[in-house]
Amino acid sequence: MKLLLIDDNAELSEWLVRLLKTEGFVIDYVPDAERAEVMLNQQGYDVVLLDIRLPSMSGKDLLVRLRRRGKDMPVLMLTAHGSVEDKVDCFNAGADDYVVKPVDARELVARIKALVRRQTGQRELELACGDLHYRFDTREFFLHGDMLSLRRREHAILEALMLRQGKTVSKAMLADSISSLDDAPSDDAIDIYLHRLRKHLSSSRAQIMTLRGLGYVLRTRVE
Repeated sequence: MKLLLIDDNAELSEWLVRLLKTEGFVIDYVPDAERAEVMLNQQGYDVVLLDIRLPSMSGKDLLVRLRRRGKDMPVLMLTAHGSVEDKVDCFNAGADDYVVKPVDARELVARIKALVRRQTGQRELELACGDLHYRFDTREFFLHGDMLSLRRREHAILEALMLRQGKTVSKAMLADSISSLDDAPSDDAIDIYLHRLRKHLSSSRAQIMTLRGLGYVLRTRVE
């Protein structure tokens, strides 16, 4: 899963970036709304973490602008007070959820996972594609009941495909899903990761199909 953190508190943001990276998330960070708008126009994110108070333009105003432009990614607001007024402002602006600073790490991670699950329209805690299963709470894959051991970027690509199961995902979108601003993979690298994943899934009814000129789709193999 790929996240964008927008917060002008450098110390808190550094801590959050370290925390979320250790949890296996890919994360970009910007300290203001102007740069955030540029990032959101250039890349896709599974969840945006947005501070309600930012310099020059508030997080609430930024979110209102994004929603007016049709940006529907889940947004989790970060607020320092947690007053009823702050909460109402968050939801009226189009926020999907909020957390109060200081942030509890476990609560934040749980809320991010819940937002992604809600975005997929999935009420259950598990997604399945044939005999391949993905658990939202642990972000682990299981094949034939056994946990699938994957490298970090293999996991990120399979997660991106699983969360969009049955939909075409372009190579550019896959590259975007596994890279942060300072860590972009080559096209050849994506091909290598896909090759490894197909080997992992060789005994599975889940398969990664190539749609030439369009991208890739994860679907259940037709017997």
